[in-house]
Amino acid sequence: MARYKGAKLRITRRLGDLPGLTSKVAKKTNRPGQHGATNKKLTQYAVRLEEKQKIRFNYGISEKQLMNYMKQAKKIKGATGTILLQLLEMRLDNLIFRLGLAPTIIAARQFVSHKHVVVNQSCVSIPSYQCKPGDILSIRESTSSQKLAKNNLETPSLSRVPQHLDFDQKTLTAKVLSVIDREWVALKINELFVVEYYSRKI
Repeated sequence: MARYKGAKLRITRRLGDLPGLTSKVAKKTNRPGQHGATNKKLTQYAVRLEEKQKIRFNYGISEKQLMNYMKQAKKIKGATGTILLQLLEMRLDNLIFRLGLAPTIIAARQFVSHKHVVVNQSCVSIPSYQCKPGDILSIRESTSSQKLAKNNLETPSLSRVPQHLDFDQKTLTAKVLSVIDREWVALKINELFVVEYYSRKI
C-alpha cells in the first residue's frame, strides 16, 4: 500500500479529494463499481473505514505504519486524532509536498529517496523522517536537484504554504517554525472516526 500504483481517480471518486494522492479531478461524480450509482447509505463501520482509508491513500502509508502512528499518538497528551494528523504532517515527504517542491506526496517520497533533500546540512533519504520545529530543509546544490525543484514550484498542487513553514523560494530553503495547526491540514477528514475505528484494535 505504501506504493499504490492503481487508478487514482477511482480512489478519489470513492473517498473524495485527496491532495496528496493526485490533483486531477474525475469527470464522473458517482462512486466507482457496479452499484456506485445507487449511492447506498453507508454503515457506521463503513464510514469509519473510509475515513481511515483517506489517511492511508493521501499520505501513502501502509496499514502497519498507520497503526504505529496511532499507538504513538495515544502516548502523547492531547486529542489523539489531532496528534495523529500532526505526526503525519511532520513527515519529511509531506513537508516537501506542502512546500510545493513536489506535485504529490508520492512524488515527494521519490524526491526524498533520490537524495535531493538536505535536513540540517545532512542529506536525508528517508521519506518518513519526522521533522521537528527548528529544522532547516533545503535542496541539494546539484543542478538536477535545483532544476527539478524549481520546475515543480511553477505548478504547485496546493496554493498556500502553511503557517508553520517559512519558505524562501529563491534559495529553496525552508524552516519548520512549529507543529502544524489542525486548521492548516489540507486533507478533509473527521479524525475522530479514525480514532474510533482503531479503538478496539489498539
